[in-house]
Amino acid sequence: MEGEDLPPPPPMSSDVVPIKAGSEKGSPSRASQMKGHGQPSKPKRIPIARPGIANRGQRINLVANHFRVNVKSTDDHFYHYSVLLKYEDDRPVDGKGVGRKVIDKMKQTYGSELANKEFAYDGEKTLFTLGSLPHVKNEFVVVIEDLPSGRTEKGSPGGSPGGGSPSGSSKRLRKPYNTKTFKVELNFANKIPMSSIVQAMKGHESENSQEAFRVLDIILRQHSASQGCLLVRQSFFHNNPSNFIDLGGGVMGCRGFHSSFRTTQSGLSLNIDVSTTMIVKPGPVMDFLLANQKVEHPNQIDWQKAKRMLKNLRIRVHPSNQEYKIVGLSDLPCREQTFMLKQRNGDGQSAEVTVSQYFKEKNTVLRYSDDYPCINVGKPKRPTFFPIELCNLVSLQRYTKALNSLQRASLVEKSRQKPQERMHILNDLLKRSNYDAEPMLRACGVSISPTFTQVDGRVLQAPKLKTGNGGDFFPRDGRWNFNNKTLIRPCHVDRWAVVNFSARCQVRNLVSDLIRCGQMKGVKIDQPFDVFEEGRNMRGTAPNVRVEEMFEQVKTKLPGAPRFLLCLLPERKNSDIYGPWKRKCLADFGIVTQCLAPIKVNDQYLTNLLLKINAKLDGMNSLLQVEDIPSIPLVSKVPTIILGMDVSHGSPGQSDRPSIAAVVSSRQWPLISKYRASVHTQSPKLEMIDSLFKPKDKNDNGIIRQLMLDFYTSSGKRKPDHVIIFRDGVSESQFNQVLNIELDQIMAACKFLDENWNPKFTVIVAQKNHHTKFFIPNDQNNVPPGTVIDNKVCHPRNYDFYMCSHKGAIGTTRPTHYHVLLDQVGFSADDLQELVHSLSYVYQRSTTAISVVAPICYAHLAATQVGQFMKFDDYQSDTSSSQGGHSSGGGAPVPELPRLHEKVRSSMFFC
Repeated sequence: MEGEDLPPPPPMSSDVVPIKAGSEKGSPSRASQMKGHGQPSKPKRIPIARPGIANRGQRINLVANHFRVNVKSTDDHFYHYSVLLKYEDDRPVDGKGVGRKVIDKMKQTYGSELANKEFAYDGEKTLFTLGSLPHVKNEFVVVIEDLPSGRTEKGSPGGSPGGGSPSGSSKRLRKPYNTKTFKVELNFANKIPMSSIVQAMKGHESENSQEAFRVLDIILRQHSASQGCLLVRQSFFHNNPSNFIDLGGGVMGCRGFHSSFRTTQSGLSLNIDVSTTMIVKPGPVMDFLLANQKVEHPNQIDWQKAKRMLKNLRIRVHPSNQEYKIVGLSDLPCREQTFMLKQRNGDGQSAEVTVSQYFKEKNTVLRYSDDYPCINVGKPKRPTFFPIELCNLVSLQRYTKALNSLQRASLVEKSRQKPQERMHILNDLLKRSNYDAEPMLRACGVSISPTFTQVDGRVLQAPKLKTGNGGDFFPRDGRWNFNNKTLIRPCHVDRWAVVNFSARCQVRNLVSDLIRCGQMKGVKIDQPFDVFEEGRNMRGTAPNVRVEEMFEQVKTKLPGAPRFLLCLLPERKNSDIYGPWKRKCLADFGIVTQCLAPIKVNDQYLTNLLLKINAKLDGMNSLLQVEDIPSIPLVSKVPTIILGMDVSHGSPGQSDRPSIAAVVSSRQWPLISKYRASVHTQSPKLEMIDSLFKPKDKNDNGIIRQLMLDFYTSSGKRKPDHVIIFRDGVSESQFNQVLNIELDQIMAACKFLDENWNPKFTVIVAQKNHHTKFFIPNDQNNVPPGTVIDNKVCHPRNYDFYMCSHKGAIGTTRPTHYHVLLDQVGFSADDLQELVHSLSYVYQRSTTAISVVAPICYAHLAATQVGQFMKFDDYQSDTSSSQGGHSSGGGAPVPELPRLHEKVRSSMFFC
C-alpha cells in the first residue's frame, strides 16, 4: 500500500472539521482511519454555523431571564487540583457531606501558606483556584471539632442521643461531640486559561472553555451550599417552608432556582429560572409512612415497603437533636426487640433488655412505639435502635421515585406562575442570592447585571387551514374549532362495536350522541354490531384476564373481525386495562381502537373523540393550505420525508425497564400531516437510537428501511430526495452523536436500499428541557403564539432559535429551543422557521397549535402507547436496582416489543 498513490481526498464541506490522526493518546492510528480501498475516513460532522438572520413576522420587544455577566480580566488561569480526603489512619473518607467542612477548615487553618487564595470546590474531589497555590507542600492535616459523631453508649440501642433525660442534666448524657482529624492531599491536575471564556463568547468552544464554565458553575454551587441549600445539579433549594408544596403521599414539591452560565450573541449571561424538585415531607417518621402508604392507622402499614422507602433517609432524634441515616428497621417490635446492655455496677456484666424498657428507664415516654418496629441507624453487625416516635425526618431530602398522576397534576396546578409573577420571583431570587458577595466570583472579577436581557422577537402569522366543504380560515391566537365545519377527509366508521369495562354510563345514549355528532362533522357512523358489557364477576380479576374474557365475547358474538372497537374504561387515568387492551387490539388482531372514560360527555368532548377516531381510521381532520396547493418551499416540489425521533425511558425507580425508541415518518407526499410510526426497545437509559439500521446477511431489519419503503409505496413510488429529521430529548453534549452516529445509520440504511440514492438531509434537535423564558415587559400576558427569537440569547455561532408556537393559557410559556445541526437541503432562515411553525398546526388530535412540531409529539405518543404493551409483564420494578439482563454490553438481550399487526402498522394508531 505504501508505494501506491492514494486517490485525492473528497472535497470537504465548510461545516465539518477533520479528525486529527494520532495527535493524542488513544486517537485512531492512520491505518485504522483508512477504509478498505485506501479511502481516508470521512471527517467528523459538527453543528453548522448560522447562515443568516430571518426577518418575517411582526416585531415585538421582549425580555429574557438571562442576566449579563461581565468579566473584568481574562489574563489569568484557573488551576485545577484533585482532592484526596483521608482519615488520620489513611483510610479514604467515604461520606459526601464532610468535604466542604474539611476544606473550609483547611483554608481557615492554613490561609497564609495557601497565599490566602479563594477556592472553588465541588464538595468531592475537585478544587480550583485563580492562579497557582504556593508549592510548599501538598498534604494538610485538618482537625475539626464539634463534629457530631452519632456514636452511642456501648450496648445502648440508641445511646445517649435517644436515651438522655429530657433535661440533659446528667454529665455523661451530654451531646457526644467528636474531634476528628483529616488529611487533605492536593495534587495539581490542569491549568485552564480564562481567555477561553472570551473565545467561547465568539463561538469558538473548546475543552478549556467547557472547563472554565464548569469552574464558574461550581462557584455558584459552592455559594448556595454555604447558604444551606439542597443542590440538584445546577438547581438550588432553600430550606424555607414557604417554598414547599404538599403533593400528598408524604411528598412535597420544593421551589428553588436554576442558574447556569451561557455563551450568547450578547456575551456571557447567567440564566436564572424557577425550578422545582420533590422532597420527602419533613416531620415524624410515622406521619410520613401513614401519608405515603395512604392508610389511617399504623396497624395497616406494610413494613417491608416502609423499610425500602426509609432506607438512607436522614432523621433527627428527640430529645438529643442528633442526626442519623436510616439503615433499616428492627425485625421485632420495640417491646420485643432486645439488645445486651452493660451494667453500671462495674463488674462488666451485660443484661438483655428490650428497646422499650431501656427508653422508659431513661424517663422517655413512649406513646405508641411499643407495637411497631424500631428505626435502625447502626452498622450491619452492630445495630442501633430508636423507637419510631422519637424520629423525625429532616428537611430537604430528595424524593426520587415517580409521582402518580394525582401528584403530577397537583404539582402543575400549584407550581405554575403567570409571567409577571415569575419575573418578580426571579428578581427577588437574584437579590437574595447575593452573588456579589461571593469571594471567588470577586477574585475572578465577575459581576452580574441585575436586569433582564432585552431581545427582539417576531410573531409569525398562523398558517391558513382547510376543512371540509371548502372552508379556509386563519386560526386566531393559536386556536380554532369545528363549529359549523366538517372534517376535510372524513372516514366511514363501519363494522364496529363497543366494549364496556364496568364504566358507569348510558352506553346507548353515548353511541347515539356520537353518531349524531359525527353526522355534523361529515363522519358517517353506522350502528354498532353490539355493546359488550363486562360481567360483574370479572371486575376484581387481573387486567390480562379481563381483556381475554372480553375478546372471547367479541369473537363468539360477531360475524367477523371488527374494523374498530370503542372501549369504555372505568378510570380516566392510568387504567391497568389500557396496556393489555391496546396490545390485544393492535398487535394480536390489527383492530383500530379508541379508549375513553366517559365522565363528562358533551359535544366538545365527542368532537375531540371524533378527531382521534377519524385520524386512526385513515381520515384527515384539517390540512394546511400550503400542503393542499402544494406550495411549501423545498418540500412540496421535491419528494420530502419528515421524521420525528424520540426515546422514552423508564420512570425514576424503574431503571431496569427497557427504553422505547420511536420514529414517525410522513407519508403520502406532498402531505406533511400524515404519519406512521415504528417502535423498538433498546437498553435501559440508552438515548441514541440503536435500531435505525440493522443489517443481517442481505437484509436490513432496521426502522429506517420500513419507513422509507412505506413512503415509497404511499407517495406514488417516489424515493424521498430530502430527509428532514426532528430529534427530541438530546442535550448539547449529544449533538455530535446525533450527527455522527444516528445520521450515519440513517444514511447507511438509505444506501442499503439503493447504492445510487443520495438524499439531502436536514437535522434539527428540539429541546423543551431548558430554562430560557421570554416576557413582554409590563404585560400580564404570555408572548403570543408564533413568537420566534433568534438573537441576543441565542448561540454566538451555532444555528439555533426559540419558538413559542402555542398559546400559553396557564403559567409562563416555555419556548421550544430548536438547534439546526445540518441543512443540506438549503432552507433560508425564514423558510425553515415557517416550516417549523406550520408543523405545530398539523397535530390531528386537537384544535390548537402545539408547543413542538407534530412529528416529535407523535413519536412520544407512539413510544408511550406501545411501551404500555409491556407494562404488566416482568419488567415492572418499584426499586431502582437492576434485575440484570437488560444491558447491551453482553448481558441478556433486551426483550422485544410485540410487532404491530400489518392491518394497523401504517395507521396513526397513536393519535
